[in-house]
Amino acid sequence: MADRASETADRDEEAVTRFTERFAAELAEAGMQRMAARVFAALLASDDASMTSAELAERLRVSPAAISGAVRYLGQVSMVSRERDPGSRRDRYRLHNELWYETFTRRDQVLVRWERTLREGVAGLGPDTPAGARVAETVAFFEFLQKELTSLIDRWREHRETLDL
Repeated sequence: MADRASETADRDEEAVTRFTERFAAELAEAGMQRMAARVFAALLASDDASMTSAELAERLRVSPAAISGAVRYLGQVSMVSRERDPGSRRDRYRLHNELWYETFTRRDQVLVRWERTLREGVAGLGPDTPAGARVAETVAFFEFLQKELTSLIDRWREHRETLDL
């Protein structure tokens, strides 16, 4: 675990706050719950990608209850995991190591479920009806997206190895 005192000493806290709030606003604009977006952005901006509820509440200047709902949501969508703070009864919330990969992999699983339901919809609507044809095109789009997403993730892993991060 990184030394939190050195983390804050080496940073412009005002710039960190601006980044956190700006990125959270972008995520909320894209459809994420506002407080969950703020918690996620705060974790992303943390060097060790983990914080306790108390640390998050202090960083974001909100109540612990607001943090509780946000981390519950982020856990449900597999963007953070909960672990026990060593030697303490406090929970620590951590971003996954391969955060974006994990997020998009979960989306891939959602696409498979949607495809299944959409296929049933085509059968029920009738493939020769305008609605059935529209739903069939949606199935084809999700199939294409899933195939491309798998390929894209593989290419990302290869590219990531070339990065000097």
